[in-house]
Amino acid sequence: SSGAVQTGATAVLPHSRNLFKEKVPAAAHVINGFGKTVGIVQIEELGQIETPIILTNTLSVGRCSEALVEYALKQNPEIGRTTGTVNPVVAECNDGYLNDIRGLHVSKEHVWQAIAQADDSWSTEKEGAVGAGTGMSCYGLKGGIGSASRVIKIDNEEYVVGILALTNFGRLEDLIVNGKRVGPAIQSQIKQKDSPPDQGSVIVVLATNLPVSDRQLGRMARRVSAGLARTGTYIGHGSGDIVLAFSTANLIPHEFSQAVRKINIIDDGALEGSFQAVVEGSEESVLKSMIRAKSVTGRDGHHRYSLQEFLDLIEER
Repeated sequence: SSGAVQTGATAVLPHSRNLFKEKVPAAAHVINGFGKTVGIVQIEELGQIETPIILTNTLSVGRCSEALVEYALKQNPEIGRTTGTVNPVVAECNDGYLNDIRGLHVSKEHVWQAIAQADDSWSTEKEGAVGAGTGMSCYGLKGGIGSASRVIKIDNEEYVVGILALTNFGRLEDLIVNGKRVGPAIQSQIKQKDSPPDQGSVIVVLATNLPVSDRQLGRMARRVSAGLARTGTYIGHGSGDIVLAFSTANLIPHEFSQAVRKINIIDDGALEGSFQAVVEGSEESVLKSMIRAKSVTGRDGHHRYSLQEFLDLIEER
């Protein structure tokens, strides 16, 4: 990214093997549907994901979807010949305030590069103004990519609930950090006028190795809104707030060998800890997306400050 070009693509791979042949149980939850996500109709119907998940800007959804189709076709020569087609999953936020979104700067090569670079390692360099998060704004400040995870124990077994958020929503005067309404103080310091109505978006990807069904993943996904609300949002009319959730347990083979498939599923009563993990992780991932992102000046001189510049102000409150 440079100057007016502040955009990119982020890839989330549920596992490193062939997703079309080994699908993951999945759910999609629309908190507010002002969005252009591709693939959620089939996720809601079949409860599974069969491609990497690509995050990008609003006007690049089509190109990213096509790139995912080509990626799947290369891996699976049988698609469209001896078996069905493929359901690409692409989600977006509008980065047009900082980015020249009309320029359509995200290419298929960017998508393939994001997929190739995806791995299990984590570092702070993978958060903030990176990939799809490069040009995003959150609560009138710099947004981007944030992540968080929690370990929960069920019957002496440890499981992980992970959250990744692409943040581009909220009004500065509404921002809450650690239970304190800090937005107005920041707004006063940078002399920002009252914000327009919330017209941004947030995409949350929820990943777990819990042995849960697509229905249970839907229950977990619905708790994301509680975590977002902790940061101050009221889920505005013009905001596209969408959750994609998947589990890496109970993989679903594309070609079934038997009509009845046996799987392990935890009891609904044991989901309590995962609900708390989702709420806490959603809140944390939003704040980390803002703290990790540095201040930037983008298209037409539009500027977004980083939340990290106001940490002293936040600690005083």
